[in-house]
Amino acid sequence: MNFNFFEFIDIASFIFLTYGLIIISGYIFLALYSLFELRDYKRKNNFKDEVALLQSSHLPKISVLAPAYNEEANVIENVRSLLTLDYPSFEIVIINDGSSDNTLDSLIKTFDLYQDDVLYHSPIATKNVRAVYSSRQKAYKNLKVVDKENGGKADALNSGINCCSHEIICCIDVDCILERDALLKLVKPFLNNNKKVIASGGIIRVANSCIIEDGRIIKVRLPDSFIDRAQLLEYFRAFLMGRMAWSRIDGLLLISGAFGMFDKKTVIESGGYNPATVGEDMELLVRMRRLMRDKKIPYTVSFVPDPLCWTEVPKSWKVLHRQRNRWTRGTIETLSLHKKLLFNPKYGVLGMLSTPYWMFFEWFAPIIEFFGIIFLLLMFIFGQINIQVFLVFFGVVYTFSVLFSITALFFEEYSFQQYKKPKYMLLLLRTALLEPLLYHPFVMWAAVKGNVDLLLGKTSWGKMTRTGLSNPSKPNID
Repeated sequence: MNFNFFEFIDIASFIFLTYGLIIISGYIFLALYSLFELRDYKRKNNFKDEVALLQSSHLPKISVLAPAYNEEANVIENVRSLLTLDYPSFEIVIINDGSSDNTLDSLIKTFDLYQDDVLYHSPIATKNVRAVYSSRQKAYKNLKVVDKENGGKADALNSGINCCSHEIICCIDVDCILERDALLKLVKPFLNNNKKVIASGGIIRVANSCIIEDGRIIKVRLPDSFIDRAQLLEYFRAFLMGRMAWSRIDGLLLISGAFGMFDKKTVIESGGYNPATVGEDMELLVRMRRLMRDKKIPYTVSFVPDPLCWTEVPKSWKVLHRQRNRWTRGTIETLSLHKKLLFNPKYGVLGMLSTPYWMFFEWFAPIIEFFGIIFLLLMFIFGQINIQVFLVFFGVVYTFSVLFSITALFFEEYSFQQYKKPKYMLLLLRTALLEPLLYHPFVMWAAVKGNVDLLLGKTSWGKMTRTGLSNPSKPNID
Protein backbone atom coordinates (compact mmCIF):
# COMPACT_ATOMS: atom_id res chain seq x y z
CA MET A 1 0.00 0.00 0.00
CA ASN A 2 2.88 2.37 0.77
CA PHE A 3 4.36 1.57 -2.62
CA ASN A 4 1.10 2.47 -4.36
CA PHE A 5 0.80 5.71 -2.39
CA PHE A 6 4.32 6.86 -3.30
CA GLU A 7 3.76 5.77 -6.88
CA PHE A 8 0.63 7.91 -6.98
CA ILE A 9 2.60 10.90 -5.66
CA ASP A 10 5.26 10.44 -8.33
CA ILE A 11 2.72 10.17 -11.15
CA ALA A 12 0.66 13.15 -9.93
CA SER A 13 3.79 15.27 -9.45
CA PHE A 14 4.93 14.46 -12.98
CA ILE A 15 1.51 15.35 -14.44
CA PHE A 16 1.30 18.70 -12.61
CA LEU A 17 4.90 19.60 -13.51
CA THR A 18 4.44 18.70 -17.18
CA TYR A 19 1.19 20.64 -17.39
CA GLY A 20 2.83 23.68 -15.79
CA LEU A 21 5.77 23.59 -18.20
CA ILE A 22 3.41 23.37 -21.18
CA ILE A 23 1.44 26.39 -19.95
CA ILE A 24 4.61 28.42 -19.43
CA SER A 25 5.84 27.48 -22.91
CA GLY A 26 2.48 28.47 -24.37
CA TYR A 27 2.59 31.87 -22.67
CA ILE A 28 6.10 32.51 -23.98
CA PHE A 29 4.95 31.56 -27.48
CA LEU A 30 1.97 33.93 -27.26
CA ALA A 31 4.14 36.77 -25.99
CA LEU A 32 6.59 36.45 -28.89
CA TYR A 33 3.85 36.26 -31.51
CA SER A 34 2.07 39.25 -29.94
CA LEU A 35 5.26 41.29 -30.09
CA PHE A 36 5.68 40.51 -33.80
CA GLU A 37 2.04 41.38 -34.48
CA LEU A 38 2.23 44.67 -32.58
CA ARG A 39 5.41 45.61 -34.42
CA ASP A 40 3.88 44.86 -37.81
CA TYR A 41 0.67 46.70 -36.97
CA LYS A 42 2.56 49.86 -36.02
CA ARG A 43 4.58 49.68 -39.23
CA LYS A 44 1.63 49.12 -41.54
CA ASN A 45 -0.82 51.61 -40.11
CA ASN A 46 -0.26 55.22 -40.95
CA PHE A 47 -2.66 57.10 -38.71
CA LYS A 48 -2.46 60.19 -40.95
CA ASP A 49 -4.45 58.24 -43.54
CA GLU A 50 -7.53 58.35 -41.31
CA VAL A 51 -8.36 61.91 -42.39
CA ALA A 52 -8.42 60.77 -46.01
CA LEU A 53 -10.60 57.80 -45.07
CA LEU A 54 -13.12 60.09 -43.38
CA GLN A 55 -13.50 61.99 -46.63
CA SER A 56 -13.98 58.84 -48.67
CA SER A 57 -17.40 58.08 -50.13
CA HIS A 58 -16.57 54.39 -50.52
CA LEU A 59 -16.47 53.36 -46.87
CA PRO A 60 -19.08 50.70 -46.02
CA LYS A 61 -22.09 51.82 -44.01
CA ILE A 62 -22.25 50.54 -40.45
CA SER A 63 -25.10 49.77 -38.04
CA VAL A 64 -24.15 50.19 -34.38
CA LEU A 65 -26.29 47.91 -32.19
CA ALA A 66 -26.58 48.58 -28.46
CA PRO A 67 -28.93 46.57 -26.20
CA ALA A 68 -30.29 48.50 -23.22
CA TYR A 69 -32.01 47.07 -20.17
CA ASN A 70 -32.93 49.45 -17.33
CA GLU A 71 -30.33 52.01 -18.46
CA GLU A 72 -32.42 55.10 -17.67
CA ALA A 73 -29.61 56.76 -15.73
CA ASN A 74 -26.99 56.60 -18.49
CA VAL A 75 -28.67 55.86 -21.83
CA ILE A 76 -29.19 59.48 -22.96
CA GLU A 77 -25.57 60.51 -22.41
CA ASN A 78 -24.32 57.32 -24.03
CA VAL A 79 -26.51 57.77 -27.12
CA ARG A 80 -25.34 61.36 -27.50
CA SER A 81 -21.77 60.11 -27.33
CA LEU A 82 -22.46 57.54 -30.07
CA LEU A 83 -24.04 60.20 -32.28
CA THR A 84 -20.74 62.11 -32.37
CA LEU A 85 -18.60 59.22 -33.67
CA ASP A 86 -16.33 60.18 -36.57
CA TYR A 87 -17.61 58.11 -39.47
CA PRO A 88 -19.19 59.17 -42.78
CA SER A 89 -22.28 56.96 -42.74
CA PHE A 90 -23.65 54.96 -39.83
CA GLU A 91 -26.85 54.35 -37.91
CA ILE A 92 -27.37 53.73 -34.20
CA VAL A 93 -29.89 51.08 -33.18
CA ILE A 94 -30.75 51.07 -29.46
CA ILE A 95 -32.67 47.94 -28.44
CA ASN A 96 -34.81 48.46 -25.36
CA ASP A 97 -34.97 44.91 -24.03
CA GLY A 98 -38.18 45.18 -22.03
CA SER A 99 -36.82 47.68 -19.50
CA SER A 100 -38.95 48.12 -16.38
CA ASP A 101 -37.71 51.68 -15.75
CA ASN A 102 -38.09 54.80 -17.91
CA THR A 103 -35.37 53.94 -20.45
CA LEU A 104 -37.77 54.02 -23.40
CA ASP A 105 -39.68 57.11 -22.22
CA SER A 106 -36.42 59.00 -21.74
CA LEU A 107 -35.30 58.14 -25.27
CA ILE A 108 -38.67 59.13 -26.79
CA LYS A 109 -38.76 62.46 -24.98
CA THR A 110 -35.12 63.45 -25.44
CA PHE A 111 -34.76 62.53 -29.11
CA ASP A 112 -38.34 63.37 -30.19
CA LEU A 113 -39.10 59.84 -31.35
CA TYR A 114 -42.20 58.63 -33.14
CA GLN A 115 -43.38 55.11 -33.91
CA ASP A 116 -42.15 54.17 -37.37
CA ASP A 117 -44.36 51.80 -39.34
CA VAL A 118 -41.52 50.68 -41.59
CA LEU A 119 -41.60 46.98 -42.41
CA TYR A 120 -38.52 44.88 -41.75
CA HIS A 121 -37.51 41.31 -42.43
CA SER A 122 -36.96 38.95 -39.46
CA PRO A 123 -34.53 36.23 -40.56
CA ILE A 124 -33.65 35.51 -36.91
CA ALA A 125 -36.39 34.46 -34.50
CA THR A 126 -36.68 36.78 -31.47
CA LYS A 127 -39.05 37.81 -28.73
CA ASN A 128 -41.91 40.05 -29.87
CA VAL A 129 -40.90 43.50 -31.14
CA ARG A 130 -43.48 46.01 -29.92
CA ALA A 131 -42.40 49.00 -31.99
CA VAL A 132 -39.58 50.67 -33.89
CA TYR A 133 -39.00 54.37 -33.32
CA SER A 134 -37.29 57.05 -35.42
CA SER A 135 -36.64 60.72 -34.66
CA ARG A 136 -38.42 63.71 -36.12
CA GLN A 137 -35.23 65.76 -35.74
CA LYS A 138 -32.77 65.81 -38.65
CA ALA A 139 -29.89 65.87 -36.15
CA TYR A 140 -30.91 62.39 -35.03
CA LYS A 141 -31.91 60.96 -38.39
CA ASN A 142 -29.46 58.07 -37.96
CA LEU A 143 -30.97 57.00 -34.61
CA LYS A 144 -33.40 54.09 -34.36
CA VAL A 145 -34.89 52.61 -31.18
CA VAL A 146 -36.35 49.12 -31.05
CA ASP A 147 -38.74 48.30 -28.21
CA LYS A 148 -39.20 44.59 -27.51
CA GLU A 149 -40.13 42.08 -24.87
CA ASN A 150 -37.34 41.10 -22.52
CA GLY A 151 -35.28 38.22 -23.85
CA GLY A 152 -31.72 38.90 -22.75
CA LYS A 153 -28.73 40.42 -24.50
CA ALA A 154 -28.44 37.82 -27.27
CA ASP A 155 -32.13 38.11 -28.18
CA ALA A 156 -31.89 41.93 -28.12
CA LEU A 157 -28.93 41.89 -30.49
CA ASN A 158 -30.79 39.54 -32.83
CA SER A 159 -33.70 42.01 -32.91
CA GLY A 160 -31.25 44.78 -33.73
CA ILE A 161 -29.78 42.70 -36.56
CA ASN A 162 -33.28 42.16 -37.97
CA CYS A 163 -34.11 45.87 -37.84
CA CYS A 164 -30.82 47.45 -38.91
CA SER A 165 -30.19 48.70 -42.45
CA HIS A 166 -26.50 48.15 -43.20
CA GLU A 167 -24.35 45.15 -44.08
CA ILE A 168 -21.70 45.65 -41.40
CA ILE A 169 -22.85 45.63 -37.78
CA CYS A 170 -20.97 46.81 -34.72
CA CYS A 171 -22.29 45.28 -31.49
CA ILE A 172 -21.49 47.17 -28.29
CA ASP A 173 -22.58 47.44 -24.68
CA VAL A 174 -24.60 50.63 -24.28
CA ASP A 175 -22.58 51.64 -21.20
CA CYS A 176 -19.23 51.44 -23.02
CA ILE A 177 -17.33 54.55 -24.09
CA LEU A 178 -16.00 54.54 -27.64
CA GLU A 179 -13.20 56.67 -29.00
CA ARG A 180 -14.40 59.04 -31.71
CA ASP A 181 -12.46 57.15 -34.40
CA ALA A 182 -13.43 53.68 -33.14
CA LEU A 183 -15.57 52.74 -36.14
CA LEU A 184 -13.00 54.06 -38.57
CA LYS A 185 -10.20 51.94 -37.13
CA LEU A 186 -12.27 48.81 -36.57
CA VAL A 187 -13.59 48.80 -40.13
CA LYS A 188 -10.10 48.96 -41.68
CA PRO A 189 -9.66 45.16 -41.81
CA PHE A 190 -12.83 44.96 -43.95
CA LEU A 191 -11.23 47.19 -46.60
CA ASN A 192 -9.10 45.78 -49.42
CA ASN A 193 -8.57 42.40 -47.76
CA ASN A 194 -7.76 39.41 -49.95
CA LYS A 195 -10.01 37.22 -47.79
CA LYS A 196 -13.56 37.76 -46.64
CA VAL A 197 -13.46 39.44 -43.22
CA ILE A 198 -16.29 38.06 -41.08
CA ALA A 199 -15.43 39.85 -37.84
CA SER A 200 -13.09 42.40 -36.32
CA GLY A 201 -12.43 43.08 -32.65
CA GLY A 202 -10.51 45.61 -30.62
CA ILE A 203 -8.89 46.06 -27.25
CA ILE A 204 -11.15 46.79 -24.28
CA ARG A 205 -9.66 49.22 -21.77
CA VAL A 206 -10.60 49.89 -18.15
CA ALA A 207 -12.44 53.19 -17.63
CA ASN A 208 -12.60 53.02 -13.82
CA SER A 209 -11.31 56.30 -12.27
CA CYS A 210 -10.84 57.98 -15.67
CA ILE A 211 -12.09 61.54 -16.14
CA ILE A 212 -15.18 61.46 -18.35
CA GLU A 213 -17.09 64.38 -19.87
CA ASP A 214 -20.01 64.17 -22.31
CA GLY A 215 -19.43 60.48 -22.84
CA ARG A 216 -15.73 60.89 -23.68
CA ILE A 217 -12.53 59.91 -21.90
CA ILE A 218 -10.93 63.28 -21.18
CA LYS A 219 -8.10 62.02 -19.00
CA VAL A 220 -6.83 58.47 -18.55
CA ARG A 221 -6.16 57.68 -14.90
CA LEU A 222 -5.03 54.54 -13.17
CA PRO A 223 -7.83 52.91 -11.11
CA ASP A 224 -7.73 53.65 -7.40
CA SER A 225 -8.39 50.18 -5.99
CA PHE A 226 -6.35 46.98 -6.14
CA ILE A 227 -9.16 44.92 -7.66
CA ASP A 228 -9.52 47.41 -10.53
CA ARG A 229 -5.77 47.51 -11.20
CA ALA A 230 -5.53 43.71 -11.10
CA GLN A 231 -8.19 43.52 -13.80
CA LEU A 232 -6.30 46.16 -15.78
CA LEU A 233 -3.21 43.93 -15.76
CA GLU A 234 -5.37 40.96 -16.70
CA TYR A 235 -6.80 42.88 -19.68
CA PHE A 236 -3.25 43.80 -20.79
CA ARG A 237 -2.28 40.13 -20.74
CA ALA A 238 -5.47 38.94 -22.42
CA PHE A 239 -5.54 41.47 -25.25
CA LEU A 240 -1.95 42.61 -25.85
CA MET A 241 -0.33 39.22 -25.20
CA GLY A 242 -3.16 36.85 -26.04
CA ARG A 243 -5.53 37.95 -28.74
CA MET A 244 -2.80 39.72 -30.67
CA ALA A 245 -0.97 36.39 -31.00
CA TRP A 246 -4.10 34.46 -31.95
CA SER A 247 -4.88 37.13 -34.52
CA ARG A 248 -1.46 36.67 -36.12
CA ILE A 249 -2.12 32.96 -36.73
CA ASP A 250 -5.80 33.61 -37.52
CA GLY A 251 -6.97 31.51 -34.59
CA LEU A 252 -9.17 33.93 -32.63
CA LEU A 253 -12.13 32.26 -30.93
CA LEU A 254 -13.42 35.30 -29.09
CA ILE A 255 -14.26 38.90 -29.86
CA SER A 256 -15.44 40.80 -26.81
CA GLY A 257 -19.19 41.31 -26.63
CA ALA A 258 -18.54 44.86 -25.47
CA PHE A 259 -17.18 45.91 -28.87
CA GLY A 260 -17.05 43.86 -32.05
CA MET A 261 -17.76 44.33 -35.76
CA PHE A 262 -19.31 41.61 -37.92
CA ASP A 263 -20.39 40.86 -41.45
CA LYS A 264 -24.19 40.91 -41.14
CA LYS A 265 -24.83 38.37 -43.90
CA THR A 266 -22.55 35.79 -42.25
CA VAL A 267 -24.12 36.43 -38.84
CA ILE A 268 -27.62 35.83 -40.23
CA GLU A 269 -26.52 32.77 -42.19
CA SER A 270 -25.01 31.40 -38.96
CA GLY A 271 -28.30 31.88 -37.13
CA GLY A 272 -27.44 34.97 -35.07
CA TYR A 273 -26.68 35.03 -31.36
CA ASN A 274 -27.72 31.99 -29.34
CA PRO A 275 -29.97 33.12 -26.43
CA ALA A 276 -29.57 29.71 -24.77
CA THR A 277 -25.91 30.37 -23.89
CA VAL A 278 -24.35 32.77 -21.40
CA GLY A 279 -21.28 33.23 -23.61
CA GLU A 280 -23.13 34.30 -26.74
CA ASP A 281 -20.28 36.40 -28.16
CA MET A 282 -17.74 33.57 -28.22
CA GLU A 283 -20.28 30.99 -29.40
CA LEU A 284 -21.37 33.15 -32.35
CA LEU A 285 -17.82 33.71 -33.59
CA VAL A 286 -16.97 30.01 -33.37
CA ARG A 287 -20.17 29.16 -35.26
CA MET A 288 -19.37 31.74 -37.95
CA ARG A 289 -15.85 30.38 -38.37
CA ARG A 290 -17.15 26.85 -38.52
CA LEU A 291 -19.67 27.83 -41.20
CA MET A 292 -17.00 29.43 -43.39
CA ARG A 293 -14.77 26.34 -43.13
CA ASP A 294 -17.70 24.05 -43.94
CA LYS A 295 -18.47 26.15 -47.03
CA LYS A 296 -14.75 26.23 -47.92
CA ILE A 297 -14.76 30.01 -48.25
CA PRO A 298 -11.42 31.75 -47.51
CA TYR A 299 -11.98 34.11 -44.60
CA THR A 300 -10.28 35.82 -41.71
CA VAL A 301 -11.02 37.34 -38.30
CA SER A 302 -9.07 40.50 -37.48
CA PHE A 303 -8.00 42.22 -34.31
CA VAL A 304 -7.11 45.89 -33.83
CA PRO A 305 -4.81 46.72 -30.87
CA ASP A 306 -5.82 50.39 -30.63
CA PRO A 307 -7.54 51.41 -27.36
CA LEU A 308 -10.94 52.05 -28.98
CA CYS A 309 -13.42 51.02 -26.28
CA TRP A 310 -13.47 51.73 -22.54
CA THR A 311 -15.66 49.92 -20.04
CA GLU A 312 -16.30 49.72 -16.32
CA VAL A 313 -14.91 46.55 -14.74
CA PRO A 314 -16.38 45.06 -11.54
CA LYS A 315 -15.48 47.07 -8.46
CA SER A 316 -16.46 44.45 -5.90
CA TRP A 317 -15.29 40.89 -5.36
CA LYS A 318 -18.90 39.69 -5.40
CA VAL A 319 -19.65 41.10 -8.85
CA LEU A 320 -16.26 39.94 -10.16
CA HIS A 321 -17.09 36.41 -8.99
CA ARG A 322 -20.38 36.48 -10.91
CA GLN A 323 -18.65 37.72 -14.06
CA ARG A 324 -15.89 35.11 -14.04
CA ASN A 325 -18.37 32.37 -13.14
CA ARG A 326 -20.42 33.32 -16.21
CA TRP A 327 -17.35 33.55 -18.46
CA THR A 328 -16.39 30.01 -17.46
CA ARG A 329 -19.86 28.65 -18.11
CA GLY A 330 -19.91 30.41 -21.48
CA THR A 331 -16.56 28.88 -22.47
CA ILE A 332 -17.68 25.37 -21.51
CA GLU A 333 -20.98 25.74 -23.37
CA THR A 334 -19.23 26.93 -26.53
CA LEU A 335 -16.64 24.16 -26.50
CA SER A 336 -19.34 21.58 -25.81
CA LEU A 337 -21.59 22.83 -28.62
CA HIS A 338 -18.68 22.77 -31.05
CA LYS A 339 -16.83 19.69 -29.83
CA LYS A 340 -16.68 18.51 -33.45
CA LEU A 341 -13.89 21.05 -33.99
CA LEU A 342 -11.54 19.50 -31.43
CA PHE A 343 -8.44 18.02 -33.11
CA ASN A 344 -10.31 18.01 -36.43
CA PRO A 345 -7.84 18.83 -39.25
CA LYS A 346 -10.77 19.84 -41.48
CA TYR A 347 -10.95 23.10 -39.51
CA GLY A 348 -7.25 23.95 -39.73
CA VAL A 349 -5.87 26.18 -36.96
CA LEU A 350 -9.35 26.39 -35.45
CA GLY A 351 -9.56 22.64 -34.90
CA MET A 352 -5.93 21.72 -34.32
CA LEU A 353 -4.78 24.61 -32.13
CA SER A 354 -7.43 27.11 -30.98
CA THR A 355 -10.08 24.80 -29.54
CA PRO A 356 -7.54 22.41 -27.92
CA TYR A 357 -5.82 25.39 -26.30
CA TRP A 358 -9.09 26.78 -24.95
CA MET A 359 -10.10 23.39 -23.62
CA PHE A 360 -6.82 22.45 -21.92
CA PHE A 361 -5.57 25.88 -20.84
CA GLU A 362 -8.73 27.97 -20.38
CA TRP A 363 -11.36 25.46 -19.31
CA PHE A 364 -9.18 22.85 -17.55
CA ALA A 365 -6.50 25.16 -16.10
CA PRO A 366 -8.44 26.39 -13.02
CA ILE A 367 -9.62 22.84 -12.26
CA ILE A 368 -6.12 21.38 -12.50
CA GLU A 369 -4.71 24.23 -10.44
CA PHE A 370 -7.39 23.71 -7.79
CA PHE A 371 -6.65 19.99 -7.51
CA GLY A 372 -2.93 20.79 -7.53
CA ILE A 373 -3.41 22.90 -4.40
CA ILE A 374 -5.37 20.08 -2.74
CA PHE A 375 -2.59 17.67 -3.73
CA LEU A 376 0.02 19.91 -2.09
CA LEU A 377 -2.03 20.12 1.09
CA LEU A 378 -2.33 16.34 1.24
CA MET A 379 1.41 15.95 0.69
CA PHE A 380 2.03 18.43 3.49
CA ILE A 381 -0.33 16.55 5.84
CA PHE A 382 1.40 13.24 5.11
CA GLY A 383 4.85 14.77 5.43
CA GLN A 384 5.81 14.18 1.79
CA ILE A 385 6.87 17.74 0.92
CA ASN A 386 10.51 18.72 0.66
CA ILE A 387 10.31 22.33 1.85
CA GLN A 388 13.40 23.45 -0.07
CA VAL A 389 12.16 21.95 -3.35
CA PHE A 390 8.71 23.41 -2.75
CA LEU A 391 10.08 26.91 -2.11
CA VAL A 392 12.22 26.76 -5.25
CA PHE A 393 9.27 25.58 -7.34
CA PHE A 394 6.94 28.21 -5.84
CA GLY A 395 9.55 30.90 -6.44
CA VAL A 396 9.90 29.95 -10.11
CA VAL A 397 6.13 29.95 -10.70
CA TYR A 398 5.62 33.23 -8.81
CA THR A 399 8.53 34.93 -10.58
CA PHE A 400 7.23 33.85 -13.99
CA SER A 401 3.75 35.18 -13.16
CA VAL A 402 5.15 38.56 -12.14
CA LEU A 403 7.47 38.75 -15.16
CA PHE A 404 4.59 37.90 -17.47
CA SER A 405 2.60 40.85 -16.08
CA ILE A 406 5.65 43.12 -16.38
CA THR A 407 6.03 42.02 -20.00
CA ALA A 408 2.38 43.00 -20.56
CA LEU A 409 3.20 46.44 -19.12
CA PHE A 410 6.10 46.68 -21.55
CA PHE A 411 3.74 45.86 -24.41
CA GLU A 412 1.41 48.63 -23.23
CA GLU A 413 4.26 51.12 -23.21
CA TYR A 414 5.50 49.85 -26.56
CA SER A 415 2.09 50.20 -28.16
CA PHE A 416 -0.06 53.13 -27.04
CA GLN A 417 1.26 54.42 -23.68
CA GLN A 418 -2.02 55.19 -21.95
CA TYR A 419 -0.42 55.24 -18.47
CA LYS A 420 2.54 57.56 -18.84
CA LYS A 421 3.14 58.78 -15.29
CA PRO A 422 6.00 57.05 -13.43
CA LYS A 423 3.86 56.64 -10.31
CA TYR A 424 1.27 54.80 -12.40
CA MET A 425 3.88 52.30 -13.49
CA LEU A 426 5.14 51.88 -9.91
CA LEU A 427 1.60 51.15 -8.72
CA LEU A 428 1.10 48.66 -11.53
CA LEU A 429 4.38 46.96 -10.64
CA ARG A 430 3.23 46.70 -7.02
CA THR A 431 -0.07 45.25 -8.24
CA ALA A 432 1.84 42.74 -10.37
CA LEU A 433 3.68 41.56 -7.24
CA LEU A 434 0.46 41.04 -5.25
CA GLU A 435 -1.83 39.82 -8.04
CA PRO A 436 -0.61 36.17 -8.12
CA LEU A 437 -1.13 35.89 -4.36
CA LEU A 438 -4.44 37.71 -3.89
CA TYR A 439 -6.31 38.16 -7.15
CA HIS A 440 -5.46 35.05 -9.14
CA PRO A 441 -6.62 32.52 -6.48
CA PHE A 442 -9.97 34.31 -6.33
CA VAL A 443 -10.65 34.19 -10.09
CA MET A 444 -9.44 30.58 -10.11
CA TRP A 445 -12.06 29.70 -7.51
CA ALA A 446 -14.74 31.64 -9.45
CA ALA A 447 -13.89 29.54 -12.52
CA VAL A 448 -14.03 26.29 -10.52
CA LYS A 449 -17.41 27.37 -9.12
CA GLY A 450 -18.54 28.08 -12.69
CA ASN A 451 -17.86 24.43 -13.57
CA VAL A 452 -19.83 23.29 -10.55
CA ASP A 453 -22.74 25.62 -11.31
CA LEU A 454 -22.92 24.39 -14.90
CA LEU A 455 -23.07 20.78 -13.70
CA LEU A 456 -25.88 21.79 -11.35
CA GLY A 457 -27.79 23.30 -14.27
CA LYS A 458 -27.35 27.00 -13.49
CA THR A 459 -28.10 29.04 -16.62
CA SER A 460 -28.64 32.55 -15.24
CA TRP A 461 -26.56 35.46 -16.48
CA GLY A 462 -25.75 36.75 -13.01
CA LYS A 463 -26.55 40.34 -12.12
CA MET A 464 -23.67 42.63 -13.10
CA THR A 465 -24.20 45.55 -10.73
CA ARG A 466 -22.40 48.69 -11.93
CA THR A 467 -21.69 51.81 -9.91
CA GLY A 468 -21.37 53.98 -13.00
CA LEU A 469 -18.51 55.81 -14.67
CA SER A 470 -19.06 59.16 -13.00
CA ASN A 471 -15.98 61.19 -12.25
CA PRO A 472 -14.40 60.62 -8.84
CA SER A 473 -14.67 63.63 -6.55
CA LYS A 474 -11.19 63.26 -5.06
CA PRO A 475 -8.29 61.87 -7.05
CA ASN A 476 -6.43 59.33 -4.94
CA ILE A 477 -3.29 58.75 -6.97
CA ASP A 478 -2.94 61.81 -9.20
